[in-house]
Amino acid sequence: MLKRVALFLATNLAVLALLSIIMSVFGINPQSMGGLLVMALLFGFGGSLISLLSSKWVAKRAAGLHVITQPRNETERWLVDTVARQAQAAGIGMPEVAVYEAPEINAFATGASRNNALVAVSTGLLRSMDHGEAEAVLAHEISHVANGDMVTMALLQGVLNTFVIVLARVVGRAVDGYLSNGREGGGGMAYYAIVFALDLVFGLFASLIAMWFSRHREFRADAGGAALAGRDKMVAALRRLSLNQGANTLPKQVAAFGISGGVAHGLRRLMMSHPPLEERIRALEAGSIDGKAALQQGFLA
Repeated sequence: MLKRVALFLATNLAVLALLSIIMSVFGINPQSMGGLLVMALLFGFGGSLISLLSSKWVAKRAAGLHVITQPRNETERWLVDTVARQAQAAGIGMPEVAVYEAPEINAFATGASRNNALVAVSTGLLRSMDHGEAEAVLAHEISHVANGDMVTMALLQGVLNTFVIVLARVVGRAVDGYLSNGREGGGGMAYYAIVFALDLVFGLFASLIAMWFSRHREFRADAGGAALAGRDKMVAALRRLSLNQGANTLPKQVAAFGISGGVAHGLRRLMMSHPPLEERIRALEAGSIDGKAALQQGFLA
């Protein structure tokens, strides 16, 4: 994926094994179309939804977050107060606020719903940004929460997973039947090898769709951040981020939800979860997305 996030991948693998056992116990036959659809829905949505529900727990451990329960200094007090003010303006519940140790400028948001979220910033961000820039970054992450981006990404991935599973097996049966000319023995190892290859191919196309949506949501979050903190502050924050673009020590489990993505060129850009910062700045300056409308029309998670 490069942002079909290892968070979803690892959980999907675990759920895959568990659901295989459950299906065997209940006698669900994936070779029948009914069984195939049940299997596709369970496997397609199971890992994504479990990943979503456990996302805060995973993020806290993967990134080594310090969740601010009682501010220890003026900086932490400012962080909590700023997030509280922006959350109220965006019409969402107060997220947990956390800090994690990292040299680069970054921040991310995650959580199962608009009212059960977490916003975290790096120590590098706190050292490198002034309050106006940091306020814009926080507003960007609050916009992700208000737009329901974590939920939407999980649901989109579930739909894509389901299509991949169904298409790979339907096409696999057809190819295997053609190669075996309907002779007995079809559906053996050759069939599973074909399905495995098709899973990889269709999975790649699914990842392209997921990454396209991920890039689209970054533009919306920038516009929402500008609506909450001011366009000049949001542009200044993105320009500051460009100083360390490509540096990202976030664990893979949460890297897709950071404000700063990696750098890629050519076809590799299609697999990036974040658009280039120059494009994001141009979109903000052009006002091509209505930030207030984006917040008001956000997916109700």
